[in-house]
Amino acid sequence: MDHTEKIVMITGAAQGIGKQLAMDFAKAGWIPSLIDSNQRELEITLAEVRRNEPKSIMIHADVKNPEEVIKAVSETNDKLGRIHCVINNAGITKWKSPYKLSVDEWDEIIQTNLRSVFLFSREAARYMKISGGGSIINMASTRAFMSEPDSEAYAASKGGIVALTHALAASFSEDRITVNSISPGWIHAGDDELRKIDYDQHLSKRVGKPSDISRACLFLSEPDNNFITGENLTIDGGMTKKMIYEH
Repeated sequence: MDHTEKIVMITGAAQGIGKQLAMDFAKAGWIPSLIDSNQRELEITLAEVRRNEPKSIMIHADVKNPEEVIKAVSETNDKLGRIHCVINNAGITKWKSPYKLSVDEWDEIIQTNLRSVFLFSREAARYMKISGGGSIINMASTRAFMSEPDSEAYAASKGGIVALTHALAASFSEDRITVNSISPGWIHAGDDELRKIDYDQHLSKRVGKPSDISRACLFLSEPDNNFITGENLTIDGGMTKKMIYEH
């Protein structure tokens, strides 16, 4: 294999931010391994990504299942070679009162959003350690630091990702693996119309785009930026820094 080729694994790659990550990394010369449980959407994304990188692969997997995670990482290494970067992007949420949220619903969110980050990071790190290092990027959220009602499980999972990130950065430091997280704010990935107030409540005077996140991931994935580790990068147009008074 050409030593200049770089392999990136992306979970939750079928739609939204994950799909943008796959597209932009392929355009930048990376070979993506796309992981998702939605096979139909994953096939559509793979077809688009292969226009820029025909070697890209897809793996249908449940990210909260340890056996499927091990298989996905192993398959990526076997088919593409050395894994240079993992982006733990998969996530789900459920807006439901804490009085009504079931234990099963809580567990599904925590396991999909948080346990998957640990599982993929650990399994990929086993290969990175042998091959000389790499980078892990975890998708957290500004909801790790601020909340709306009925978002307990999601907030807990994202807060856990921020904490897990700096813990893994410490554990993997001897293996030359950087671990960072990104906390997106409002990222508009749909087709619905936005209002003027949606833009104006951001210091940047606009709502975020998935490409805002992929550019940051490309930066953090580069070996030359390995002095950055254990950090959480908030990308929210200044929304969490804005004073809000009711008049």
